[in-house]
Amino acid sequence: MEPKRIREGYLVKKGSMFNTWKPMWVVLLEDGIEFYKKKSDNSPKGMIPLKGSALTSPCLDFGKRMFVFKITTTKQQDHFFQAAFLEERDAWVRDIKKAIKCIEGGQKFARKSTRRSIRLPETIDLGALYLSMKDTEKGVKELNLEKDKKIFNHCFTGSGVIDWLVSNKSVRNRQEGLMVASSLLSEGYLQPAGELSKNAADGIIENPFLDNPDAFYYFPDSGFFCEENSSDDDVILKEEFRGVIIKQGCLLKQGHRRKNWKVRKFILREDPAYLHYYDPAGGEDPLGAVHLRGCVVTSVESSPDGKKSDEENLFEIITADEVHYFLQAATPKERTEWIKAIQAASRTGK
Repeated sequence: MEPKRIREGYLVKKGSMFNTWKPMWVVLLEDGIEFYKKKSDNSPKGMIPLKGSALTSPCLDFGKRMFVFKITTTKQQDHFFQAAFLEERDAWVRDIKKAIKCIEGGQKFARKSTRRSIRLPETIDLGALYLSMKDTEKGVKELNLEKDKKIFNHCFTGSGVIDWLVSNKSVRNRQEGLMVASSLLSEGYLQPAGELSKNAADGIIENPFLDNPDAFYYFPDSGFFCEENSSDDDVILKEEFRGVIIKQGCLLKQGHRRKNWKVRKFILREDPAYLHYYDPAGGEDPLGAVHLRGCVVTSVESSPDGKKSDEENLFEIITADEVHYFLQAATPKERTEWIKAIQAASRTGK
């Protein structure tokens, strides 16, 4: 049997011979990490065995690069990867750590909780409960919370989750609520945000989930992000950067002149609605911006030169000035999510 795919996506990898950073399609397997020049390639450029490897995160070897982690193999070979943002790096790190731990213990990687202490009542359906929690009217309210000079957007507190479970009569008491919330966390329905909740989830603290107003959590597809809240004087930003970030991640973008495809990091803001794109290998300034007011966005089957993409999942943005942008997502689900997010942002009217 082929090793199970645990996680995959674009990361920026440092070359092993030259000091160059290039986007790679990275696949985490149960026993190793494969990396490809692009997602559609059949053969990997390389493979990193996880058995006996050590992981370092955050890796501070490169002062100008953020969100880097390092994997050191048993042969003392260092491999450096850079994620697009903090939550993406932490998700990769958690899964890689768990994969290494499973190899050491001779276990199969599984997202379901293996904690013997968790004994859920048979009447509780975690999937259905998760959907109820995400209900925009009756579910858990997503907030912008501040701690240690950081603002956590689209998240909620651990005690808030337990409050909701009890008031919604999903559990009989807070102790049972803690058990249910721990299972939701272990199976990926909830994600930890901030040091306190991350330490608990990693097993440093006894319970994986904390009934605590200072422990923050978020839904994995909520658009959560964390930003520094500096006490310095406010910087006057250009109008296009004033919008709240509602989505970010890597996509393939087709160039306007050469029609070649390159991986770009995209940040979507609303009110005003802009889509900025960056070199994922680094750089604080965007390579370009798309003003989304009045734009049209739709799925397409081929690029403007008539050639169908290997992986499809293409979509097109046509701005109010009739400029066409062709982008490619990794999966049909990701394409749909981006289209919905851009459509929602385009209706802000600025």
